[in-house]
Amino acid sequence: MQTKQYTLTPAAGKRLIAKAIAVMPQVQEALENKTIVIVSGTTNGYVAEELLQSIGQSEGFSKQRFFRGITLPPRYKVSQSGRLEDGRTFAADVLIEKGKWIKDKSLFEVVNDLQEGDIILKGANAVNIDTKQAAVLIGHPQAGTIGVIMQAVAGRRVKLFIPVGLEKRISGNINELPQLINSPQTKGIRYFPVTGTIITELEAIHILTGCHALLFAAGGVSGAEGCVWLAVTGTEEQIRKADEVIETVRYENNFVI
Repeated sequence: MQTKQYTLTPAAGKRLIAKAIAVMPQVQEALENKTIVIVSGTTNGYVAEELLQSIGQSEGFSKQRFFRGITLPPRYKVSQSGRLEDGRTFAADVLIEKGKWIKDKSLFEVVNDLQEGDIILKGANAVNIDTKQAAVLIGHPQAGTIGVIMQAVAGRRVKLFIPVGLEKRISGNINELPQLINSPQTKGIRYFPVTGTIITELEAIHILTGCHALLFAAGGVSGAEGCVWLAVTGTEEQIRKADEVIETVRYENNFVI
């Protein structure tokens, strides 16, 4: 076994996660025989690109407006929910039914029809990689998309995948944080812990190469803010595969709206 180090920007990490999700057996089976809903979000924009390309139907899709809420620098004007206040519209969620992209449909229009074996992909705003916990920020009084998603997950055994980059890692118990964030004495956004299959860059590398990846450092400047240092361990053949995979994503342009 040998270990090699790699650095990834957040954008490269998003692309890596998307490539891994596209080859997962459960996702491949659902693409052919079930329904997949990709809920709008910046990481999911990359996921939608990869899945739509895999079925030859990516024409007309752009990830640039594929989000509902977003975190931006102070110079941007946004609402409390994270929506831009510049008048531009948001793209609909991506619905794929038995290999066909059904355009201009939102999660809310189809969620009650989803059944066991179907898949929802929803990003997160926080992840604890040690405890395998994730959480979503919510601005809607009825908990927005995650509110109806968890009804389908718990009520009808719809599978939830949570693509989330390591730049969103936090420490602490995510299940305890809502006691503070959702308290009547707290102002601002609310906090919703979620249960599902979490896929960060670490899981993505394992899916794509068989290697075991660890986060050992982070940070950077001049566009590398939020980048992560990964120690990847595997056989010679697995490391060679990791080299190939990382090379396909490492020059991914930063996401700019």
